Amino acid sequence: MNHETILPDGWLKPKGYSNGILANKGRMLFMAGQVGWSAEEQFASELLVPQFEQALKNIIAIVTKAGGKREDICRMTCFCKDRDQYLATRRDIGKIWKQLMGDHYPCMSMIFVVDLLDHPAVIEIEATAVIPD
Repeated sequence: MNHETILPDGWLKPKGYSNGILANKGRMLFMAGQVGWSAEEQFASELLVPQFEQALKNIIAIVTKAGGKREDICRMTCFCKDRDQYLATRRDIGKIWKQLMGDHYPCMSMIFVVDLLDHPAVIEIEATAVIPD
């Protein structure tokens, strides 16, 4: 395995993220924020859940193109416009996560913002991966 999850002694295991990941050797891939649009930059929906799914697929596509896999993603930051919609749909988002990412949980942050550049985006995900040599 190229990465080691770090959990300090006595800390509770986090739910849905890792507190730290130690990457061994590899190439670092920095990914720009991905919104929930297609390769043609078209939004299929204005709702959070389908946009989250597409944005996560976009991240995975970039990692795959670089020669990596989803488990190589070490850090992920999500910028979301609608806290209430996020809280109401966490279960659906969790199902999508399991389908696309399995049991891999990078270090993650969820930040709620006023707006995003690409309208009608409601979520943007940026990530960093370490792809084994």
